[in-house]
Amino acid sequence: MGGMMASVLHWVHDVASVTLLKARRTLFQAAVLFCVLVLLLWVSIFLYGSFYYSYMPSVSFSTPVHYRYGSDCDPSGSALCSFPTANISFLKNERDQVIAYGQPYRISLELEMPESPVNEQLGMFMVKMSCYTHGGKTVSSVARSTMLHYRSNLLQTLSTFFYSPLLLTGMAEQKQLIEVELFTSFKSNAYQPTVGAVVEVQSKRVQIYSSQLRIHAYFTGVRYVLYNFPLTSAVIGVATNFLFLSVIVLFSYLQFVWGGLWPPDHVRVRVTIGDNTRTQQRREEARKRIEKDNLKKNASAPSLIGPTTEAPNVQEGDAVAKSSLVKPLNVPEGEALDSTNEESHDCKPMEEEAGAEVSSVLPEHSETNLRQRAGPWMSL
Repeated sequence: MGGMMASVLHWVHDVASVTLLKARRTLFQAAVLFCVLVLLLWVSIFLYGSFYYSYMPSVSFSTPVHYRYGSDCDPSGSALCSFPTANISFLKNERDQVIAYGQPYRISLELEMPESPVNEQLGMFMVKMSCYTHGGKTVSSVARSTMLHYRSNLLQTLSTFFYSPLLLTGMAEQKQLIEVELFTSFKSNAYQPTVGAVVEVQSKRVQIYSSQLRIHAYFTGVRYVLYNFPLTSAVIGVATNFLFLSVIVLFSYLQFVWGGLWPPDHVRVRVTIGDNTRTQQRREEARKRIEKDNLKKNASAPSLIGPTTEAPNVQEGDAVAKSSLVKPLNVPEGEALDSTNEESHDCKPMEEEAGAEVSSVLPEHSETNLRQRAGPWMSL
């Protein structure tokens, strides 16, 4: 009873040790796989963010326009000495270009003008914009006309009466916001990039509160999808990068483990017939058992049946060895057996080796008449 308990405890200890080792190995493999997946995901997000930042230009750009004009003349009334002019740079932080190459942009100018009698009497006036490169060369120029929106005296009176509380408190002003569309689809040339523009209001009597230059990009193709569907684009982009990196890591692992994309022949055979290991072991044991039975039969079979004579002039040590191995003579035809067809295919190599050894030990020729029971070597 004690021996049985000891064997059971030993078996439980072995099973627990093997299970713990497998659990530890599985946990380690899972941790390594998790770390690799997290690293691949982080790299995928970083690659997509870098691509988005480098491929997508600025959607919109707005900058205030500060006009300057000459004041060295003798002003007569409210007229200026020169046209109001402003120089605008298209460089962000003096190095990053706002306008991308080949991307169409809409450029407009917003003028905040008071509803003064001077502006009402001004009528139409021109606004000109000229874009230039690094050397100051003008690459494109455009001029557009604009004016204040007309409002009758009655409408102005009613508007003043209705908004009088806001006008008295300073929360509202009598002004109009005029938008002048200068470029509908402006594109910068890669060989002559646009770095700035000059805006000129061609009127000496115009009155302006403030002004803004607005640049808005019109996206098409991939940029349109990235801008209008950012979440879907991010998911697809990160998933694509993750899949691509996973394939690269998998191929690298196979190259490191197997030395190539496809496994070697011995690995392929081991993987293919790995489940048939027990069957092969059983076949090997059966083959060994058959060999042992054949050896026992050869050892237990009578070696001499008829009278024998010793070979003359043979040494004592060789006589004993040669007496057990004799050459059969005058074997009847009915006693010949085909042992090759009776035994299994696995025993043939062993029989051939045994036959070769026996033939090498037998003497060449003698007058001895012997009879021996048929064995496996007779067919050889």
